[in-house]
Amino acid sequence: MFETLSDRLTSVFSSLRAKGRLSDADIDATTREIRIALLEADVALPVVKAFVAQIKERARGAEVSQALNPAQQVVKIVNDELIEILGGETRRLRFAKTPPTVIMLAGLQGAGKTTLAGKLARWLREQGHAPMLVAADLQRPNAVQQLQVVGERAQVAVYAPEPGNGVGDPIGVARTSIDEAKRLNHDIVIIDTAGRLGIDQEMMKQAADIRDAVRPDEVLFVVDAMIGQDAVTTAQAFMEGVGFDGVVLTKLDGDARGGAALSVRHITGRPIMFASTGEKLEDFDAFHPDRMASRILDMGDILTLIEQAQKTFDEEQAAKMAGKLTSGESFTLEDFLEQMMMVQKMGPIKNLLGMMPGMGQMRDQLNSIDDRDLDRIAAIIRSMTPAERQDPKILNGSRRARIAAGSGVTVTAVSNLVTRFFEAQKMMKRMAGGMGIPGMPGGRGKAAKAQKKNKKGRRVSGDPRKAALEKASPGEAPAQPKQGGVLGNLQGKLPPGMELPPGFDPSKLKLPGQN
Repeated sequence: MFETLSDRLTSVFSSLRAKGRLSDADIDATTREIRIALLEADVALPVVKAFVAQIKERARGAEVSQALNPAQQVVKIVNDELIEILGGETRRLRFAKTPPTVIMLAGLQGAGKTTLAGKLARWLREQGHAPMLVAADLQRPNAVQQLQVVGERAQVAVYAPEPGNGVGDPIGVARTSIDEAKRLNHDIVIIDTAGRLGIDQEMMKQAADIRDAVRPDEVLFVVDAMIGQDAVTTAQAFMEGVGFDGVVLTKLDGDARGGAALSVRHITGRPIMFASTGEKLEDFDAFHPDRMASRILDMGDILTLIEQAQKTFDEEQAAKMAGKLTSGESFTLEDFLEQMMMVQKMGPIKNLLGMMPGMGQMRDQLNSIDDRDLDRIAAIIRSMTPAERQDPKILNGSRRARIAAGSGVTVTAVSNLVTRFFEAQKMMKRMAGGMGIPGMPGGRGKAAKAQKKNKKGRRVSGDPRKAALEKASPGEAPAQPKQGGVLGNLQGKLPPGMELPPGFDPSKLKLPGQN
């Protein structure tokens, strides 16, 4: 979503890197480009003015003028201000002292409230809670049925006493859902309310009545991140009509310019708490302002990548694979398939690589990545016998033809996979051997032993005077006077011209203050 903004800001900062000092003209030109980039991203004008003014003020201060690298300092300032405009710290849900915690969702029709209710319920279930969804949207056709389907996919309970489609009292449903949650020991209630295509008094009154009936601990305003400036207008109307505690952004995976995300929080004063980044139920997480700012500035999002890996990878399997690699055991196609399947569980490869720093400059290459290529590789490996996966060297022409026919690819594709796998296997073995790197198992010791074994003759010193002494009396070490103290131990190790005089004993020196 922030591709255009990210590209513009990256180009602005790249032009600053060549400058040793920044003049007022440089700062004015930079802030002008930043202003244009924000306006093109559909950020609200009051937000742009406040943002640019703050950057200009800090850029003209001592933190930039006295910095060793002014360009990096300006990037840091922009990063800090982006984090601030996005909400500062990550805002967590407030849970009720006495369960159940009541969360009410509000927003326009089409913003994705019903799907988001399921995503939030699934996310809370993974946190160890027992959420219950409440179908209080009784106006939109099939809204109740949609919530039931979403709840089944998210593996959470759904309270839907009314059929919907214009039948039933949403306020009564919301009120009785609290007692139902207490009876069934659900600690969180998520109420899905009705929306409209636009702001109207009937919708606002219904949402306000549900709020008054259940007294929610959190009212979350769900907004479509793709509607641009309208998001700010809608947010202000809901703030005045119903009030809310936090914002949830949906459709962040779209190709809109993303100005809503940078505007809503600043205009309403309410933090962005969650973000939905795809159609799947797992494409949802808490909103982290610092990580989003880092993504916008093409500095990556390593923390989110690590969190996804921790949730996806089985610790026991990962430890087993690490032990296998460090012990030097052979890395088989079975291991390769297992690792590839675990990586695929983390999401599209393009998204994972996009979290790495600097990947914004390789967007064309990222967009060309097709996850179906991994499916083809998996099909090739699964078409092999267990013996062939363990030892691909036995793959002759007839075997490769059989595998190609079984996986629906060409023989060339099978051969290319095997060739690349052998290269990867060699690399794994080098890693297991340590490659001569200190601290790596098996590396330094083997290299040292081999060097000692192959050494022939005596080692000649690089000091020409010491070499002459060794030639003059082969087999005998040149006599060195015994000297005490630390300085004495340096004799023979100092550069030419700095040797200690013969017979010099530093232990007999009397320094000032000694008796």
